[in-house]
Amino acid sequence: MISQGQFSKCNGHIITSFPANQELPWIGTTRPASPVLSQAAMSADAPTAHSIRATVMQTPLPSTLEVLTDQWIGVGRDGRISEMRPTTAADLADITLPSSSVLVPGLIDTHIHAPQWPQRGAGLDVPLERWLQDYTFPLEARFSDTAFAEEVWASLVPSLLAEGTTTATYYSSIHPEATASLAVACQTHGQRAMVGRVAMDHPTNTPEYYRDPSAAAGIDASRASVEAIRAIDEGRGLVSPIITPRFIPACTDDLLRGLGSLAEQTGVRVQTHCSESIWEHGYVLDRFGVTDTEALDDVGLLRNHTVLAHSVHISDRDRDRAIERGAGVAHCPLSNSYFGDGVFPVSEHLNAGLRMGLGTDVAGGPEHSMRASCGHAVTSSRMLEAGVEPGGDQSLRPGQRIDLMTAFWMATLGGAELLGIDAGLLAVGRLFDAVAIDPTSDAAGRFDQLLDIDDDHRRFDRLARGAGSITNVWVDGVMVVRAD
Repeated sequence: MISQGQFSKCNGHIITSFPANQELPWIGTTRPASPVLSQAAMSADAPTAHSIRATVMQTPLPSTLEVLTDQWIGVGRDGRISEMRPTTAADLADITLPSSSVLVPGLIDTHIHAPQWPQRGAGLDVPLERWLQDYTFPLEARFSDTAFAEEVWASLVPSLLAEGTTTATYYSSIHPEATASLAVACQTHGQRAMVGRVAMDHPTNTPEYYRDPSAAAGIDASRASVEAIRAIDEGRGLVSPIITPRFIPACTDDLLRGLGSLAEQTGVRVQTHCSESIWEHGYVLDRFGVTDTEALDDVGLLRNHTVLAHSVHISDRDRDRAIERGAGVAHCPLSNSYFGDGVFPVSEHLNAGLRMGLGTDVAGGPEHSMRASCGHAVTSSRMLEAGVEPGGDQSLRPGQRIDLMTAFWMATLGGAELLGIDAGLLAVGRLFDAVAIDPTSDAAGRFDQLLDIDDDHRRFDRLARGAGSITNVWVDGVMVVRAD
């Protein structure tokens, strides 16, 4: 059985919409708030509300592929996996995936700008600071019109779900009403999300038509947005607020300090951009005499589970400070190619113990597929290791290449660890956020069948890059997408 909800079409998929506190047909009760993962949660004592039979592919560690063949997965009323084991002859499942399909953990986008959804692909031939002033700020200012915002969210959220993005960490605009409506859209469509009202008040680096009128006003608006999003979620644990200073150049000292205090008072996570480009990194050094990471720490914004987008130009000392505070990086390989002025050394920082997820960075990244981002992460690491100058045989950064298993780990469990949520891995006690993919739905997969090639790593590499069709998506135990 699956929840019926209200279905609508999006790019050939059926997207489910659930009004707040709807009685879910497959369990007969409104789902309670999801508890923190505990020994009790991991005991498999929770009653099973429904079950799925499927072969699982996942990456419990970087460079590690786990294939669990023909699993019976029980999902409890709390949206967590209550039982997971090999299927027996006596087992019946509510949903049995075709033998050609695989089930993977839901994909986690740790950095995406929701208002930039209509802007994908525009202006990517100019520097970051000009792109913001000429393209981004004028578009984001339009989100003062809540009806316009709702129209964008109605396209954005279902499109991401159809691509398997079960969790998104959103920057909204500066507008509290548009930000609240984004949280409502995520709740309605069943996407796990962290939603942040963007705070920015700097009189020189932001346009007068698009900024908070003062630091005090920005702090008050962010506080009100935190309260509003918590009220929208009503304790379910699906949609949560995140404090969001855009980046240091867009914020005055008073705003940065006030948001750090707000994070301390509320316990809400923080996200911001960090050492994204040579211009941005240099600006902070000139203004404060320290790096982005040090400056954020000084004002109380470098905290446990703080999401630092990009961080291309952080030093080893910056990295070690982030590790000490429990913060981590949202690696955005495609947008870094346009605006980062360098390649982020994933392998080096992962080996040092830095938390790390993967992000599309729409619209600095013009693609919203997390599977495509996995491929971009591998590509950029290869360029970092081998260099970009033709005719050379030197290796610029030995040992910097990563494989698709590592990239997919970043898109799943790595992102979950960065955000501090119990997703990213299919195991007893963890949230059932999952994506079903049919690798044989495109030519490469069909040729594998014709050639009788049965290689798990070959299948995984293809699906991790985007091959095959997504047929079903579950968030919090509820099916939110099914193929038309």
